[in-house]
Amino acid sequence: MKLAEQKSKEKQKDVEKDLMVQEAKPQLKQPAMYQITMHNDDFTPMEFVVTVLESFFSMDRVKATSVMYEVHTAGKAVCGVFSKDVAETKVEQVVDYARRHEHPLLCSIEAV
Repeated sequence: MKLAEQKSKEKQKDVEKDLMVQEAKPQLKQPAMYQITMHNDDFTPMEFVVTVLESFFSMDRVKATSVMYEVHTAGKAVCGVFSKDVAETKVEQVVDYARRHEHPLLCSIEAV
């Protein structure tokens, strides 16, 4: 009888050990996305805006020119959609680059 009790206790320890090792899988979700909007002003040259769009948003010349015209005619245009950290960094870089070149170009971010 002691042998049966010992096996039962060993089996119970194995079950407890297995339960302690099992971990819950983390619940993953997509990060919140934010769009960067470029705003029109009367002082920043169109060619400078195209250069910014090419440099900071990896647009080709045709796409950058199209977005620049939308900014110019509609007053604003979306430049891209990114995670919050990336969007904030890009806006900071664009505004800093514009200030260094003495242009008042503005960008903003908003949740999508």
